[in-house]
Amino acid sequence: MDERIEKYFLGKLNRFERTDLLKVLELDSEAKKEFIRFQNIVGLIHLSGYDKDEKEGADDYNQFVQGLKRKKQVRIFFHVIRYAAVISLLIVSTAILTMSLFKEKLPKVTMSSLYVPPGQRARLMLQDGTEVWLNANSTLLYPSYFSGNKRRVVVTGEAFFNVAKNPKKPFIVSTRKIEMKVLGTKFNVYSYPESDYVRTSLIEGAVEVKSERAKVTLKPNEQVTIRGEQMQVENITFSDYFLWKEGIYCFENERLISIIKKLELYYDVTIIVHDPQIFNVTYTGKFRQRDGIDEILKVLSRIRHFRVKKDVEKNIITLSK
Repeated sequence: MDERIEKYFLGKLNRFERTDLLKVLELDSEAKKEFIRFQNIVGLIHLSGYDKDEKEGADDYNQFVQGLKRKKQVRIFFHVIRYAAVISLLIVSTAILTMSLFKEKLPKVTMSSLYVPPGQRARLMLQDGTEVWLNANSTLLYPSYFSGNKRRVVVTGEAFFNVAKNPKKPFIVSTRKIEMKVLGTKFNVYSYPESDYVRTSLIEGAVEVKSERAKVTLKPNEQVTIRGEQMQVENITFSDYFLWKEGIYCFENERLISIIKKLELYYDVTIIVHDPQIFNVTYTGKFRQRDGIDEILKVLSRIRHFRVKKDVEKNIITLSK
């Protein structure tokens, strides 16, 4: 194994060493396989639903590295998967990638898919150094490494990007016939298929957002909401919203009915509201992701009383007076 691959994921390579390693990966199929496998393992270990998970993930990753030096690769792979499963409770990740690891010939670029289960979140470091946070019930489709003159990924759900700068190779995020193009920046994408809008919120840098009929370039602290063919640009007034990366759901003067709709997406549950009018009030507050849907609804019911009925078998929650 090339020790530089281990150092890459431990953040111990400088910019020039990283560039040299990536050149090697383009020519050495065995090194490329090893890099992809490390990338997959790191993505799994960083799946987390609790604040302490990042430290535990790092500890387990170090165990993986040490074990890799003294045991066979396949055995260690499944050993680490067991650790990752303990951390995240449920992992659904990179089926295409895992299948490709044991083939004799590897395509030039292998596409991977990381899915984050309901009630979880995940952090993934892409090959170019771009950091991606995925919210609950979200999917990121990404290549094992970026070839050509563009870096392209596809998001379903919600993701926060801290894009590594590369003026020669723009970073492009695609979702629902919408493209976001950047060189190096921090921004959030909200694009659940069940929602009637897509929102891009820019924290730092610049991002060009393009739909089939319109285009806008955002400045820091701006966000654009796209509904159908309409684009609405406004300032970001509630930065705490992005604390979801840390496992905290924040709401400010938001209608309860809107919050409930988001909880459906975050926890992958159907919530039936018999009388929407009782939820036509606003709420400001914070919830921890790990509290779960039951505890969150319990807190909300103290604000505006309602009854909760659960059908566990059908995964349906009914709210009524």
